[in-house]
Amino acid sequence: MNKLIFLPRLQRERDKFELLLNRAGFLRQLTMAGVFPNLSIKDLLADVLSREQFIGDRLSEVLHGERYAPCVSHSALENFQKENGYPDYESPLCRREKPHPFVVEKYKNVSLDDIVEQELAAYINVVSAIERLTQNQCLDYDLFHRVGEQTYKTYRRASAEIQRWQKSIAAEPK
Repeated sequence: MNKLIFLPRLQRERDKFELLLNRAGFLRQLTMAGVFPNLSIKDLLADVLSREQFIGDRLSEVLHGERYAPCVSHSALENFQKENGYPDYESPLCRREKPHPFVVEKYKNVSLDDIVEQELAAYINVVSAIERLTQNQCLDYDLFHRVGEQTYKTYRRASAEIQRWQKSIAAEPK
């Protein structure tokens, strides 16, 4: 993989995700619970935000020559979460496929507009960092895979849940 292929792929996945969110927003479904057991699209977007913040910080560390090591103990995982404001998504102790309860709780009282604004900034930060990294850095740190895990694979999971939920509420008798 190289940046010339990866960045357009990331943007295409991002565009599809944003289109789905825009359609859901038009239907005023963004804060309705039930997308993922008792979660709303807003909660899923907060999860996307935290994952983009996580990988953005990892990319920044690579740019500054710093080393990151995933947490291997529960106490280290808790400390990481307290220090950074998001889980260590690359830790073997962290749930990867579902929104993290810490994130859902953290953003529960944050407005949707604020989450959207922060999420857009986090995404721009990720793209900007990738653009500044060399091809060798991307390969040496397995960044194409790692960024994909925290961005477009998360978009796909959230999109699948949103679409499943939209179909289920469309089928409900009125």
